[in-house]
Amino acid sequence: MITETATALRDKNPGMESTALFPDAAPHDPNATHVRAAKIEVDAAAPGQRIEPIWASLGYDEINWTYTATGRELLETIGKTSATPFHVRPHYVFVSGTGFGLPHQGSGNVYHERDGVPFYDFTIVDQAYDAIVNAGHHVLVELGFTPRDLVPDRAYEEYPLIDSPTVYSAYEAGHWSFPPKDYAKWGALVAALAQHCVERYGEEEVSEWLWELWNEPDIYYWRGTRQEFNELYATTARAVRSVLPSASVGGPTVTGGPNGAGFLRQFLQFAADENLPLDFVSFHTKGSRFVPWRTYGPTGAEAPEKQSPQTTKMLYEIRRLLRVMAEFPQFAKLPAIVDECDAGVPAHWGVYDNSNFRFQNTEYYPVFQANLMKKILDVNALEEAQVREATTWSFYFEGERMFEGTRSFATANGVEKPLLNAYRMFGKLGTTRIPAVSDSTWKVSELDAIAPALPPEEVDALATRTDDGDLAILVYRRTDDQYSVDDTAAEVAVKLNGLRSGSYTLEHYRIDEQHSNAHTVWRQLGSPQLPTTEEIEIMHSKMGLEEYEPTHKIEATGGTSEIALSLPLHSVSLLVLKRSAAS
Repeated sequence: MITETATALRDKNPGMESTALFPDAAPHDPNATHVRAAKIEVDAAAPGQRIEPIWASLGYDEINWTYTATGRELLETIGKTSATPFHVRPHYVFVSGTGFGLPHQGSGNVYHERDGVPFYDFTIVDQAYDAIVNAGHHVLVELGFTPRDLVPDRAYEEYPLIDSPTVYSAYEAGHWSFPPKDYAKWGALVAALAQHCVERYGEEEVSEWLWELWNEPDIYYWRGTRQEFNELYATTARAVRSVLPSASVGGPTVTGGPNGAGFLRQFLQFAADENLPLDFVSFHTKGSRFVPWRTYGPTGAEAPEKQSPQTTKMLYEIRRLLRVMAEFPQFAKLPAIVDECDAGVPAHWGVYDNSNFRFQNTEYYPVFQANLMKKILDVNALEEAQVREATTWSFYFEGERMFEGTRSFATANGVEKPLLNAYRMFGKLGTTRIPAVSDSTWKVSELDAIAPALPPEEVDALATRTDDGDLAILVYRRTDDQYSVDDTAAEVAVKLNGLRSGSYTLEHYRIDEQHSNAHTVWRQLGSPQLPTTEEIEIMHSKMGLEEYEPTHKIEATGGTSEIALSLPLHSVSLLVLKRSAAS
């Protein structure tokens, strides 16, 4: 007999409990009010404030796909989007296994014992980290999880395995999540990896890396006590620093769920009491957990309820954890690394699991990301602790169908998804944020008043200035409802104040249903799962960042100029304004 509790656990992700204030996901509102006109004013002459490229970070579960031909090419493609190297964070570096990549699994297979004596094999680690470094990125070393030879005896009693042909062994099923039985051997393993990396890549490169213990220890990734985790962190941090005193070490990578804040607070208290090395604080947030988590319906069936990710939930969780950091003066100014900052969970599920994951294929997702990054910067402006990186847990999946709907930058046949074009836009932004005020948006200072309701549709902007004095401005129209539609574009007036008089060239890039969107092209081709060579070439030709209109000149008179935009719902424009040489 299936109990009510068992049914509830089956129908949701047991690892990502919602913050009590928020529903599991944003519901669809067919009667929502649309924005049809908006005004944005940008102060181009303002001194502005230096901003960090918080978007320059990615991660994924499948460490063994880092060094495939597709993985290497994608890392190089991502590297070309930005002058800033990304931090790249793969899971499972210490997990034992064959190195055969599977969704949501992986193995670095480093640690082994012979007659109780440890020895190390860095074959897989070298391939993975070589691919990251050779593409111009830095590694965020997630030190997890427990190797098979360090699994404690109690794991076999507390976590027995029901024999199944779909599970390799109890180790893969979860024994890796128990604390290692010998912390001294763990510390030696960490030190050996650090030493190997310094010797292979050099101290200058490895000093740019981040070294982090575990992943989400407040949920089922850690089957030990808080104190056991704290002590393992002490062992880990000291081991890394024993090899490389300049290394940046941190944690504890908690979730934004109900247990995350308490876990973070006690961890920071322990680090303070023990005077432990701590160079950054890490935590996660997710914007939705669809219910049922998996529908198990006919192929291509619609989900029983239309749901979407929630920006407000993510911002609330980020703010709450930043405020925990601020409780500790010695840690309040450390970089906050939100090294899983994602609209949904998990990364490896798509439209065939629950059709609500379709947003990960469409223009909705890059527009969501543009707004999220802008709003996180708004949170930074109000809080003492600051987000330094907001990591997208996105890469690619071997063997997926065309537009499977996974959280990824590319789908089958090397076709890039619209999401990647958001990062191409981010890479064109400047390093100084200047004021941009919209009359049709909501402010993060209103978060408590809005939550848990769905925020209204908005038109908003993020304005920046480059070191060369050019302007780069994101302007977008969106709502936290992927199913909201409007046949009428919003007419947006972007007024630029504080310009020097003269001529400027305007580059205008766009992501929407019809631009920078290979998914739309695929649907127009009939959604082929076995596209022809010609069809693949057509999709490839439309998968990059597109100009909405040809580059042209505009004039600034009396220090001002105005740009008129027509923004469909779920769209983002990037305006790049360069002063003409003759002016």
